[in-house]
Amino acid sequence: MRTVIIGLIQQTNVESVQENMQKLRRNIENVTRQGAQLVVLQELHNSLYFCQTEDTDKFDLAEPIPGISTKFYSALAAQYNVVLVTSLFEKRAPGLYHNTAVVFDVDGSIAGKYRKMHIPDDPAYYEKFYFTPGDIGFQPIQTSIGKLGVQVCWDQWYPEGARLMALRGAEILIYPTAIGWESSDTEEEKARQLEAWIVSQRGHAVANGLPVVAVNRVGHEPDLSERTNGIQFWGNSFVAGPQGEILAQASNSAEQNLVVEVDMERSENVRRWWPFLRDRRIDEFSDLTKRYLD
Repeated sequence: MRTVIIGLIQQTNVESVQENMQKLRRNIENVTRQGAQLVVLQELHNSLYFCQTEDTDKFDLAEPIPGISTKFYSALAAQYNVVLVTSLFEKRAPGLYHNTAVVFDVDGSIAGKYRKMHIPDDPAYYEKFYFTPGDIGFQPIQTSIGKLGVQVCWDQWYPEGARLMALRGAEILIYPTAIGWESSDTEEEKARQLEAWIVSQRGHAVANGLPVVAVNRVGHEPDLSERTNGIQFWGNSFVAGPQGEILAQASNSAEQNLVVEVDMERSENVRRWWPFLRDRRIDEFSDLTKRYLD
C-alpha cells in the first residue's frame, strides 16, 4: 500500500513576521518528528491577514520569488526532508503582486508554484486591492511524493479548478486557506457558512476521486480600520478521503497540528467504482466557458 503522511499546521498569527515564521519552524519540526512527509501551511502564513483593509503600506510585506522567505522555507524542507506547501505574498514587479503558493521538495528545491486564480472582494476580504489574478493556470506540481493540485482559499469554492487539476493528473487537492466569521453574523449563519465550506471541498474529493487537504488559520484578528469587528478565523483544517470521508479535522478555536496518513491507492479503487471521468459528457460542456447563459 502506498501512503503519504501529511502534516497540517493550523496556527494563530501576530504582527511580527519573524515570530510567525519561527512558530512555523517549530510546528514543521513537530509534525515531521511525527512522520509527516508532506506539510501544508495556511494562507499568507507569514503575517496577519492584511486584506481586511486597503492600505498601500501593506505592499511592503510582499517579496520576490525566490527571495528571503523562499530561502527560509527551502532550508526547512531540506533540513526535515519534507515536501512543504507554503503561501506567500509575491512581488512580481512594482505594482504587480500575487497571492502565491510555493511548493518545496525534500531537497529544498522549488518544485513549482501556483498563483491564486479567484480573487475575492468582500467586506474584510479586500484581496482585489492587493492581488492580480493568477496567470499560470491550474497545473499540478510534481514532487517526490506525487503530483499536488495546489490552489488557494477562494479557489476552493470553484469545482472547475479542482476538475482541471484532476484532469492533469493531480493526486491530492490542497487548499491553504484564511477564512472566518464576522462577529455580527448569527450563530445559525456561522454554522451554515462553515458547513458550506466543508461540504464544497468534500464535494471536490467525491467528484474527482481524490483526497483533499484544507489548512485554515485560527484565532481573532482585528480590523485596523474599525469598520468591522475583525475576523474570527474558524480553523477546522481537515483531510477528506476520495469519497469525501473526513479522515481528520482540527478545532475551530485552537492552534493544532494534525498528522494524517492517507492511502494513495484508494483513489484508484474509488474511481473504478465511481467512474465519473469516464462518463463526463465533454461534448456538451462548451457553455461552461461563458459567464452566464441568458
